[in-house]
Amino acid sequence: MEKKVTDSRDKQGERLQKVLAHAGIASRRQAEQMILEGEVAVNGKIVQTLGTKVFPEDKVTVKGKPIAVPSGDYVYFLLNKPTGVITSAKDPQGRKTVVELLRKVPQRVYPVGRLDYDTSGLLVLTNDGELAHRLMHPHYGVEKTYRVGIKEKLTVSVINQLRNGILLEDGKTAPAKIHEVNHSGEGSFFFYDITIHEGRNRQVRRMFSRVGHPLITLQRIGFGPLKLDSKLLPGMYRSLNKQEVQALRRTVQLN
Repeated sequence: MEKKVTDSRDKQGERLQKVLAHAGIASRRQAEQMILEGEVAVNGKIVQTLGTKVFPEDKVTVKGKPIAVPSGDYVYFLLNKPTGVITSAKDPQGRKTVVELLRKVPQRVYPVGRLDYDTSGLLVLTNDGELAHRLMHPHYGVEKTYRVGIKEKLTVSVINQLRNGILLEDGKTAPAKIHEVNHSGEGSFFFYDITIHEGRNRQVRRMFSRVGHPLITLQRIGFGPLKLDSKLLPGMYRSLNKQEVQALRRTVQLN
């Protein structure tokens, strides 16, 4: 009979399938299947019992690769990402990363999704892997709103094309919401807010290039229920409040 990992300790640990989900490895249901199929080990021993509890000091591996066991202290931050920063935990080329901007945060956090090197704006960082996994999953269709700056005013025809979907090399985009923004004091640029729910690589830039209006600026100003704070300057971040975290969880059916 398999010896339980937690038999000599109290019962305050976290269930193994929940740990895998929070680490962003898979959904909780998928994590349960991985455990049953013998792909998960705790302290060097394969565990196939659902509900097995693990603790922060335990060593958990999935297909031989280690994952961190969280302490249960989940944190959530909203960063106003500046341009010229990589959306990654580290960069082989030595460029500045968004994680470096949160170097004073004691927990190890990761960005939810990506913003291009030359794109600024709202980015969520957290150590809650399950929430991050769902927010990035196309099944939930989390809306992202971007403010774009272009040199020429869009015609009604082009606006309708963007709203109805643009044929790109990887297929037609889903319908988008778009409207002009009265944004004075920015030279001769014209600004529009566009909302999409897909997550294709450089999608907004490619959409506007395809209709003949390459972007001059691109800033994400909305992510699900979150909006970019006007007082949060580029490079600054803040913690999400309880209501904002709950709103994110409702967006991906975690409440």
